[in-house]
Amino acid sequence: MYTALKMNLATLRLAKICSLVLLLCLILINGCAVGPDYKPIETTLPSTWAGPAPKSDTNTITEKDIACWWTAFNDPLLVSLVNRAIESNLDIRQAEARIRQARAARGVSLSGFGPVLNAVSSYRRSHSPQSAAANDGITSSQYQAGFDAAWELDIFGGVRRSVEAADADLNVVIEGRNDVLVTLAAEVAVNYIDLRAYQQRLNIARNNLAAQKHTAELTHKIVTAGFANSLDAANADAQAATTAAQIPLLEASAEQSIYSLSLLIGREPAALLTELKESSDIPAASPLVPVGVPSDLLRRRPDIRRAEAQIHAATARIGVATADLFPKFSISGSAGFQNDEFNSWMDRVNRFWSFGPSVSWQIFNTGKTISNIELQKALQEQSAITYKQTILTALKEVDNALIASTKEEERKKAFSDAVAANKKAVDLAKQLYIHGQTDFLNVLLAQRSLYASEDALAQSTRTVSTNLVALYKAIGGGWGTIIVE
Repeated sequence: MYTALKMNLATLRLAKICSLVLLLCLILINGCAVGPDYKPIETTLPSTWAGPAPKSDTNTITEKDIACWWTAFNDPLLVSLVNRAIESNLDIRQAEARIRQARAARGVSLSGFGPVLNAVSSYRRSHSPQSAAANDGITSSQYQAGFDAAWELDIFGGVRRSVEAADADLNVVIEGRNDVLVTLAAEVAVNYIDLRAYQQRLNIARNNLAAQKHTAELTHKIVTAGFANSLDAANADAQAATTAAQIPLLEASAEQSIYSLSLLIGREPAALLTELKESSDIPAASPLVPVGVPSDLLRRRPDIRRAEAQIHAATARIGVATADLFPKFSISGSAGFQNDEFNSWMDRVNRFWSFGPSVSWQIFNTGKTISNIELQKALQEQSAITYKQTILTALKEVDNALIASTKEEERKKAFSDAVAANKKAVDLAKQLYIHGQTDFLNVLLAQRSLYASEDALAQSTRTVSTNLVALYKAIGGGWGTIIVE
């Protein structure tokens, strides 16, 4: 009967403990989370773009095409460079490391929901002073081993708000990584287009230099024959020398573009010299870009989503600060063995345990908690302002890219017409000069105008392509190309 009574008492104690744990779980589930709940900011956006009506063809271009927009330039080497940059760029690696850091920080915040369990063990040798019972005092030993645990109950949601802030912080760094991807793809494309433009301008300069040298040689022969004066020959030589002076500058710029591309793929500056030294056409893409409507930017652009996540994190931290106004409830306990003799200290009779709740409430801290709440509110307000500013900047960038693309297409057409007209002018001026029907100055002017218009056409072709890159970047293209698990 005694054994059965002990079992019943043990069962009763276990039932009480289970009931207490269940009650605590219910309190945690239904406990309030102080502080404001995050609500997305309502933003009024224009229904159309301020710039010219965008050229788009939604039947042929998909969101996937926007994510990998550089494939629209139909240049395999450009595609390869962007892919290599995504895989090896050091800024991307840093961004991914920040994601892992944020996930670890979230784990730290999440650990606040659970108890803390410590294993403890100690040995103490002590001596008490002389007393009536022991003339020489008492010397004793104490052995102890066991566990102690503590669990702070998240009654007012401080831990929940902390985890919420950590989740938002994780989204901030993920969108930061996505924004790096957008910028990286655009930088690779722009530097590659610049390289091809410099190479094309080099070819134009060399071709014009060859033509001008040929003209100079012809002029010297005419002067020797007595049909022209030496001034014509000197002017021809001067024009050829002026054109020749442009070539080293263009060569340096082309090589610097290769160095920049090497850095973007995480390599040493000269890594791509052999691969990219051969000239090629300036890559061009269709102007049919599905820019959508302004509200699409909220979904597409990582910098806007990052700014919104920063508001969410700042809002949650107001709750974390507000929770410090309220008392903190915790449950702690310990259990183990304790005795003054080593041989028997682990015996059943030497067990000890303790268990009980506690509450602490910081009722005075010279306004520190209130000031911290106001601090977090001010930070939230700053985040909201940054969010609105980011949206306005995004709208401006798209409108800028739209108007720039439209107007540069017009300039390119005009330069193309100018090149055709100047070629005719050069041929005509040469024929007239040979037959003595015009002076040599007209030949020089025609050649100079041809070179200038051809060089301007190459630069305009480059600008048309880089404007398309800017437009794709402005609408948030390029971030959906990599996912970190």
